[in-house]
Amino acid sequence: MIKVTDIAYVRFRAPDLDEMEKFLLEFGLVRAERRDKTLFMRGTDALPFAHVTELGEPGFVGLGFYAESVADLERLAAKYGLPVEENDAPGAGRIVRFTDPNGFPVDVVAGQNCPQPLPVGRHLTHNDGEEQPRKGEPLRVAAGPSQVKRLGHCVINVKDFRETEAWYKERFGLVTSDEIEIAPGAPIGAFLRCDRGAAHVDHHTLFPVGTGAAGFNHAAFEVANFDDLMAGHQVLEQSGRRHEWGVGRHILGSQIFDYWRDPWGHTVEHWTDGDLFNNETPPNVVGIDKLMGNQWGPEAPPTMGG
Repeated sequence: MIKVTDIAYVRFRAPDLDEMEKFLLEFGLVRAERRDKTLFMRGTDALPFAHVTELGEPGFVGLGFYAESVADLERLAAKYGLPVEENDAPGAGRIVRFTDPNGFPVDVVAGQNCPQPLPVGRHLTHNDGEEQPRKGEPLRVAAGPSQVKRLGHCVINVKDFRETEAWYKERFGLVTSDEIEIAPGAPIGAFLRCDRGAAHVDHHTLFPVGTGAAGFNHAAFEVANFDDLMAGHQVLEQSGRRHEWGVGRHILGSQIFDYWRDPWGHTVEHWTDGDLFNNETPPNVVGIDKLMGNQWGPEAPPTMGG
């Protein structure tokens, strides 16, 4: 077993790359590379790309994770009898390709050449009721799309939660932050995070939900800060994009969220200010009310996850 370091990207198909790129620019991603039949979009972090669209019938294709090193990748490949291939995506490096129990392609990549980070425009200093570090200058939020930093997590609907959970934990070293029960003793899913030991990581990287059928639920992209999220909300709203849920603050993971649909109905989330856990944080079991509830903001619509 190796321990992946983070989620890398999500992959989709769409019949119009121009329309997908237009939406993703409004959403706050930046073009990394455009080919005849593939669009790669990145965030401001020094990572090759976070979102891939392949030309074709609309749908979710799969996801990718980062390995710590090519040596880890080779150990993983040897254990499961898979080849380590040259990666032809931006950043190059090496890749091992899996297929999970639900039929989703799952890549693990390492040894990539990473680009320079992109400048973040909204460096904002906030005053609150206890501390007022901003003195003598007004706060001004520049208009424009959110600035996506990176992909934070992906939620997938799966045929069998326990089977999928075991598959990802065995191969990639994911650990549980919060397990969700639909009733006492009846688990339906779990927020899984990367295991980086004492280093703090996002509350969740992958969330498999046992719906009985394989499908895409949503992908979540971290943005710079709360004002950045709200500025982007305004751009998407003014562009007539389909809003789904938000703005609010989740209970599990604690992040501020805002959910939208791309032109082909895939749910994509902006989030900021999430929890960070490490190996001193024990796993937790909670009811589904905590999953669908929020600390403030509107109630979840019935379309979520569909």
